[in-house]
Amino acid sequence: MGVLDWIVVALYFLVMVAIGIYAKSRIKDAADFFVAGGKIPWWLTGISHHMSGYSAAVFVGYAALAYTTGFAVYVWWALGITIACGLGAWLFAPRWPRLREQLGIISPLEYVAKRFNVPTEQVLAWSGVALKVFDVAAKWSASAILLQVFAGVPVGWGILLVGGVTMIYSTIGGVWADVLTDFGQFLIQLVAAIALAVAVMMHLDGFSTIWTMWDELPAGHADPFAGTLTVPFFLAYILISTLSYNGGTWNLAMRMISTPNGREARRSMIFSGVLYLVWPLVLFFPMWAAPILLPGLADPSQSYALLVTDLLPVGLVGLVLVGMFSHTMAMTSSDSNAIASVVVRDIIPLFRKGRSFLPAKTELLFSRFITFLFIAGSMVIALTSDSFGGVLGLLILWFGALVGPVAVPMLLGMLPWFRRSGSAAALISTALGLATFALNRWAWPAWIETLGANGQAWTVATPVIVSLVSFIVIGFIRSEEKPETDALLASIESDAPAQPSAAPAAPEPSVRGAADA
Repeated sequence: MGVLDWIVVALYFLVMVAIGIYAKSRIKDAADFFVAGGKIPWWLTGISHHMSGYSAAVFVGYAALAYTTGFAVYVWWALGITIACGLGAWLFAPRWPRLREQLGIISPLEYVAKRFNVPTEQVLAWSGVALKVFDVAAKWSASAILLQVFAGVPVGWGILLVGGVTMIYSTIGGVWADVLTDFGQFLIQLVAAIALAVAVMMHLDGFSTIWTMWDELPAGHADPFAGTLTVPFFLAYILISTLSYNGGTWNLAMRMISTPNGREARRSMIFSGVLYLVWPLVLFFPMWAAPILLPGLADPSQSYALLVTDLLPVGLVGLVLVGMFSHTMAMTSSDSNAIASVVVRDIIPLFRKGRSFLPAKTELLFSRFITFLFIAGSMVIALTSDSFGGVLGLLILWFGALVGPVAVPMLLGMLPWFRRSGSAAALISTALGLATFALNRWAWPAWIETLGANGQAWTVATPVIVSLVSFIVIGFIRSEEKPETDALLASIESDAPAQPSAAPAAPEPSVRGAADA
């Protein structure tokens, strides 16, 4: 990294902090801090949803998969998410802003107290918060690895640098800072990724490299499925992505909640799906070509970073680096915002008399404080990420396998087809899914190894499948149909008629009391 590269990186961090300070003027209360009062336009929500859906881990862990397996990484990851977004645009996305309009929610779990009961809300809240710490920690580790390759900065200092800047603007500006920085980061990585793609073409066969390079790559690199990225793993990932990208990952639910209505939420989800279909082709192109330019690489996870330092001039190296940082900061800042909303709106009221929400000013103060604590805690986990299997271990084996059991009752609970499934189905299905993960991790690893390439698919898929099946079956065995559940589900089936003069729905302070009753 040259001096000009460091200037680009420093300016990027300063701009991110400046956006956070600017966004602070839009924050008057916790509703503004978490969901912008439902005022974020669909196109900005779509870009933010896309940017918040992946991080620098793509340029580390997924770059390694692209180097060793080829095109299969696009089919498994990007195409799988595109399908998930298409399903979500029809099933889930429009229901999130309708829940805000009906119940005044500013946390993705607030409605769970009314749909099921308070214990279910608390189980999902506590388990989801613990799970997300690991996921965000993986993102910090990936960013730090990139900074180490680019500039020789020790991993620990890299985690503190990227995490510290994100902590500043997220704590100050809330969701408005998140979506505005997401947009700026999208533009930066657009320029950076195209620059590297063009550089790769210039060093090979020009524009024709797009189709000629496959003959020079190792056998099987053009196949849609290869290595551990098998058809069963692809199908498992579609299932997990459908749950994760439509609200099981809370920060993505928050993006939908922040849109004005169901129609706008659907448009934003479709837009995000289109971006996932097209943009990863540009991102992965240099990674696919890396075995030609960097043959016999000992550590494939460094392939993308090495391509940048080898092929790009001073200045553009820094731009590509901040482009990769942008994904991590987009995801982790929105994750922190979502976690804080759950802690402030779902967990803290449990310890207050009458389970009431905090006073408005105190709620905003706690929102910022919890955001700060969550980012700090995730950085501590990142500093010890090797204990959990490294970056890919945290991403695929821990988060990928555990997100399903937490997401199943929350997402399926919004659909009228599963109205028979009540609190018992929600709690038991979550417990069985988590137990399945524990068995895979500690009781059955030797047997799973005998499955060969499909062992990873088994590890990731079985917890969510167990949760899904048990949630449905228990609903039929122990039906908990209630008139209030039917009324809630009916109210989020379609957008309410437009009433420009009507005031926004206020939060219902009695939600927890009604749920207990």
